[in-house]
Amino acid sequence: MPGGSALKPGDILKSYSGKTIEIVNTDAEGRLILADALSYASKFKPQAIIEIATLTGACVVALGDDVIGMLGTDEKLKSEISQAARESGELVWELPLWDIYSEQIKSDIADYKNSGGRAAGTITAAMFLSKFVGDFPWVHLDIAGPAWFEKDRPYIPKGASGIPVRLLVEFLKKRAGK
Repeated sequence: MPGGSALKPGDILKSYSGKTIEIVNTDAEGRLILADALSYASKFKPQAIIEIATLTGACVVALGDDVIGMLGTDEKLKSEISQAARESGELVWELPLWDIYSEQIKSDIADYKNSGGRAAGTITAAMFLSKFVGDFPWVHLDIAGPAWFEKDRPYIPKGASGIPVRLLVEFLKKRAGK
């Protein structure tokens, strides 16, 4: 621990939404910030929430270095994102966000655990985030694989890829045209 106030397993946090979170994995800290950001965004009653993060190494294991993992609560929004991905040339693959995965983030001492463990790590991370979105259409894009390229691509140099900027521009162009 870097200091006496550092998080440790067994700690309970109260999130911005008021829900409590049991810390079981101190390496799953990014989702704590995202949970609060999602709750805060919901205050503005958005038409949709698209949240992007290099959230899990598990997504790289599942989909490799080239594919964005997509999970969400709204079929129409997921379809729009998939269409924008096809048109922009950025690869997206949907992973399931079934209720059964909620079991892995249940806590005996808080509303949720901040990690569901190794099994289905990308899915349980997104399931955790989904608990803080409210009733708004939401999609999570896990860009852990394609956020950084180890070698040059025909249109993207080695290094930070800028993924999913082209996808989001395409999505917004379609939305603005409606």
